[in-house]
Amino acid sequence: MTAASLDVVSPLTGRVVPLQDVPDPVFAGQMVGAGAGVEPAAEPFEVVAPVAGKLVKLLPHAFVVVDAAGRGILTHVGIDTVKLKGEGFTLLAEKGDEVEAGTVVMRVDPSAALAAGYSLVSPVVVLDSKPDTATGVPEGQIKAGDRLFSWTAPAQPSA
Repeated sequence: MTAASLDVVSPLTGRVVPLQDVPDPVFAGQMVGAGAGVEPAAEPFEVVAPVAGKLVKLLPHAFVVVDAAGRGILTHVGIDTVKLKGEGFTLLAEKGDEVEAGTVVMRVDPSAALAAGYSLVSPVVVLDSKPDTATGVPEGQIKAGDRLFSWTAPAQPSA
């Protein structure tokens, strides 16, 4: 069986942050999965689906899209933003929706997050993936919808 690869696009426009530099030990330690972070500008922004698939989890500050191969990709907008209880987040999609990569899922006004002192760095990870399996992460600025990283599943031994 060959390894399956996946291209993940940036869900938001901003500065690419290597996952190990995300200011949250769970994400930085790749305990949730491999990926990258994106830090948006401190102004209202849209967040788009990083892959095509089904929106299986949708919270005010985070969502998971599962692609046709069953891989879940988590987009978590900001760090500790769950504590805002949705303030500043407007959902534009619904749980169960089929989305294309680049479909707008939410709009964010970061005023409340910034006022609370929360980081806007937004981790994007392939759930349950092995550490350091996200490759081709660019440096510098990125636009929403541009390729953020590629991920390749480890090859499974033949039966």
